[in-house]
Amino acid sequence: MSNEGTTLYLGAFVDELVRSGLKHMVVSPGSRSTPIAVLAAEHPDLKIWIQIDERSAAFFALGLAKSSRQPVALLCTSGTAAANYYPAIAEANLSRVPLVVLTADRPHELRGVGAPQTIDQLGMYGSHAKWFMEMPLPEAAPAMLRHARVTASRAMMTAGTAPAGVVHLNFPLREPLLPNLDHPQLFADARRDNSQAYTAVAEAQAGLSEAVLQQLAAELSATRKGLIVCGPHDDPRFAERVIQLAELLQYPIIADPLSQLRSGAHSKRLIIDSYDAFLRIDSIVEELQPDVLLRFGAMPVSKPLLLYMSKHEQAKHIVVDEAGWRDPTLLVAARVMAEPAIFCEQLAAKLGQERKGDANADSAWLKRWQQLQLSSQEVLTEAAAAEAAGGLFEGSVVYQLQQLMNRHSTLFVGNSMPIRDVDSFWRTDDKGIRMMANRGANGIDGLVSTAMGVSAMQRGTVLLLGDLSFYHDLNGLLGAKLHGLDLTIVIVNNDGGGIFSFLPQAQLPNHFETLFGTPIGLDYEHAAKLYGGQFQRVYSWAQFQQAFQQAQASGGLQMIELPTDRAVNVELHRSIWPKLAERLAAES
Repeated sequence: MSNEGTTLYLGAFVDELVRSGLKHMVVSPGSRSTPIAVLAAEHPDLKIWIQIDERSAAFFALGLAKSSRQPVALLCTSGTAAANYYPAIAEANLSRVPLVVLTADRPHELRGVGAPQTIDQLGMYGSHAKWFMEMPLPEAAPAMLRHARVTASRAMMTAGTAPAGVVHLNFPLREPLLPNLDHPQLFADARRDNSQAYTAVAEAQAGLSEAVLQQLAAELSATRKGLIVCGPHDDPRFAERVIQLAELLQYPIIADPLSQLRSGAHSKRLIIDSYDAFLRIDSIVEELQPDVLLRFGAMPVSKPLLLYMSKHEQAKHIVVDEAGWRDPTLLVAARVMAEPAIFCEQLAAKLGQERKGDANADSAWLKRWQQLQLSSQEVLTEAAAAEAAGGLFEGSVVYQLQQLMNRHSTLFVGNSMPIRDVDSFWRTDDKGIRMMANRGANGIDGLVSTAMGVSAMQRGTVLLLGDLSFYHDLNGLLGAKLHGLDLTIVIVNNDGGGIFSFLPQAQLPNHFETLFGTPIGLDYEHAAKLYGGQFQRVYSWAQFQQAFQQAQASGGLQMIELPTDRAVNVELHRSIWPKLAERLAAES
């Protein structure tokens, strides 16, 4: 038995999502969501990804959306299924990833009366959703079919426009739940006979006014001690344009690993990648007093950089961001509401007209940053390339991956120590490796699932993470088996929370291991067998190189575990900074 209202209303909604640009929907099985799931699976232009665990499904969708830079839809049944989306929705909101979340619900008469699989789903994601709507009960009336299409178009537009984020639509559905897939008007729209959207959305890329450009150009032209800070940002147009701007201003560029500036064919002459090391030295921080800080993207990963920026509050802090308010320093003096790539293009054109790019060509300020960069690179590379006597050094994992990864592949980096080691030890190169991470909420949950979603879009994806992060999302491994995905996972296993060994909590010997170190002693080889993957445990860099090359050649789900020692790792990390300070002092 089928319901015509359900069939036509939800058919129109799904069809309009596709007409508005939706290509992927991640579905977790359930009864109440049946009509939407069946209609989505029936649509010829929509790819369905089945993920059984809703928490994993949401992070998988996050990875798809991050990688494709396009909205992705999520669908689940009623009840706690929807609650399991919450961590990924928080991450999507904070990292500006577009998701369209569709939750099925009981009809109104079955809410609050003890009906099974029912919780309050109205606005359940709070401020983490850009827009929430409780959908009406499906009807086939012409006005309601128009409502379905307009709402779908609005959802896609809202999720994708700056700042991109989460839209939540809650669908109360009555039985019967099976749609009529043979209905002659299943995905039809009387107004159109092609793939045109019901409501066309055109985005204007308005630039800065001539007056604002003139003011900025004059101010920056007159400032020699300027610094461009590029945090996490993923726009393919950005690298060339910000480098052109920096060349005209002769400003060094602080390049976070997630800025996409460290790897690619663009010039690296002005890019500084070792700042996290030398900005730990107080005398260097005092010496490098900027007059202006021009920041793009979110705040970088590096804590020494954050402290450096916060210390120099006399500098004019300028943030270029198309939307939102990202300023943990609380020092921003000017905020330019513009898309960063367009801003760089316009300002560079203005500067090129007026300055010809030679005003700061002999900048002692720039040369000092470049000198510090060169010396720090040598010390860091030497430390990462050395064979540690006490065991595998976690910083060396990054060095090894940079040598081994293929051109134009993708590195997804876990939080806690892995992203910090990438920040410290990944040098500039021309390989064009795209770097990604979940740096919105900075959680360690959902990393496997997110990387799986990335791997569905990007061949040659590598996931680098710690053992606790891996444990947190073992369910995510099912994605590789269900969808035949290729993902190489490098697990740094120090049997616990390695980052806590660097924090003051490490000085509490009576409670540290129980509360913070949290050793769990799991053998992850069993997880590989459970999910049909291949597992290798290595104890030397020669073994790692062989295992990694084999994993990349074989494809499928590959896991490489590197056992490390937390105490030795802390000692090796901390031994680098005095060597660097001594080297820089001798050169000054």
